Amino acid sequence: MEPFENLVDTLKKFPSLGPKSARRVAFYLLRQDNNELERIGSLISNLRKGLVTCSQCGNISSKDPCHICTDPLRDRNILCVVEDVESLSVFEQAGIYNGLYHVIGEKIFDGLSDKSSDSLAKHIIQLKPDEVIIATSPRLEGDISYYTIIDVIKGLGVKNITRLAYGLPLGGSIEFADRMTLHTALEGRRKV
Repeated sequence: MEPFENLVDTLKKFPSLGPKSARRVAFYLLRQDNNELERIGSLISNLRKGLVTCSQCGNISSKDPCHICTDPLRDRNILCVVEDVESLSVFEQAGIYNGLYHVIGEKIFDGLSDKSSDSLAKHIIQLKPDEVIIATSPRLEGDISYYTIIDVIKGLGVKNITRLAYGLPLGGSIEFADRMTLHTALEGRRKV
């Protein structure tokens, strides 16, 4: 049972998987045939090999620029600045936003790194959006990110800078918001 318990201990490290859920996943895997286990193992071991970071927005994709940046049907007048790729993914899954994105991709405690600041400024200057939506989580780290992003955007000629409304719960994360909460927050954004 040692390999099984080692797998359970590893799965418990995954976000949102406690001991019971990790054990259920391990039993699920135990019921699979060797071909399926090899397929799953291959997907995991090759996950990073097929992905690149989009040079325009910071999304992860199989090509650069990503499918969002190259989509001609996207509204190029709106840029949504998110903290991480997971937040971008949540917006995309909800299907309520059709603009472009910029992924900060780092935790902001003392301000953005020069690389992240330059990347955001460059993206805004190239895109010249009418609106920049700052979509940070409504918690302390999100507020620090918000004010830091504002400092970068000031003086770049953006007509409207908005922030998601607080339809998202305080202390929560965009990653865990349902479609309706995310829609309400996006619709209730306000001008900065």
